[in-house]
Amino acid sequence: MSRTRLVLLPADPGAAAPFLMLDDDGRVLERGHLSVDGPVLSGARVRTVAIVPGTEVLVRWLTLPAGRAVQQRAAALWALREDLAVDPASMRVALGPDAVGSPRLVAAVDDARLGEWTGRLATLGVEGATLVPDCLVPDAPEEADRLRSLVFGPAVAVRGQGLAVSVQPDLVPVIAAGRTVEPIDSEAAVEARLIATALAPPVDLGGGQSRPVSGEGWKAWRLAAGLALALLLSPLVLAAAAAIRDDMAASRLNAAAAERARALFPDMAADADPLDEAQRRLALTPPPGGVAVAASVLFQALEGVPGAELDSLTADPVAGVRATVSYAAFQDLQAIREAIEARGLSMVEEATLEEGNRIASDILVGAKA
Repeated sequence: MSRTRLVLLPADPGAAAPFLMLDDDGRVLERGHLSVDGPVLSGARVRTVAIVPGTEVLVRWLTLPAGRAVQQRAAALWALREDLAVDPASMRVALGPDAVGSPRLVAAVDDARLGEWTGRLATLGVEGATLVPDCLVPDAPEEADRLRSLVFGPAVAVRGQGLAVSVQPDLVPVIAAGRTVEPIDSEAAVEARLIATALAPPVDLGGGQSRPVSGEGWKAWRLAAGLALALLLSPLVLAAAAAIRDDMAASRLNAAAAERARALFPDMAADADPLDEAQRRLALTPPPGGVAVAASVLFQALEGVPGAELDSLTADPVAGVRATVSYAAFQDLQAIREAIEARGLSMVEEATLEEGNRIASDILVGAKA
């Protein structure tokens, strides 16, 4: 039968550490306190879970990219960099169980603080313990508008959906922000949560990771940033590949559409964009009364402008009347336009060219849009 020792590491370094010895089913086999004067006695090997002060630990739930554990820890460290009060190079990151499709539990602690805890445990005779912040001991309520709290010495652990933090008692209402706080205050309930945490630790701040060598913190942080950046970019690389594939398919479709457009409108200018020109022509509405009415309106407009002449005219049953008109001054074209629009049609200027003392414009007379 394997055994689990639960050690509650107090915030006060000089205080004794309460412990429970548990069997596989969570039954308490032994209770007591560990101290420098009364450390763990050598004997049967047991698994140890130590509850450490959560006030020193930053806990978040993050969506991390797929990858190896070291890559995910690097990505988590990069994501937490704005929330850290110290140099990220000095932080240790631990991950909770992988939750497919859900944000993953991430806990970060200063490496110096972690060394202090492991050192204190060593003086108590405890080596290789799983370290869990006390803010993860309360269970999270299913309701988003509720929180659970549990007192650990001078601090209160507060747990909710996507929230785990240990704060001073007077800050609990601030953290709650109107949510109902359910305290876990009975001795039996507190012990039940401690036992549940010992049997299934949500995270291990120690994690069996080797400690960084002194002086290499910045190097480690640069490596973490590089790995995180690579992980963050990897979805972009996949998206870019998909975009290139889509662009190639779109290019093939555009080329086919351009060929059909030129076949549909063979009089299209050679340098015209076939898709834009086809779209413009298909959007045109035949003029009211047909091209005969449009031509008649154009003739009347030209008669009203001294010196205006009709150089050419082409009737298009769909688009309307295409014409080349010449006149003496630029304001004459505006007068022609106003005369045409006054009769319920529209005029589109397609090209204009100055020739000596005359100006020539290609225009299209059709229905108003």
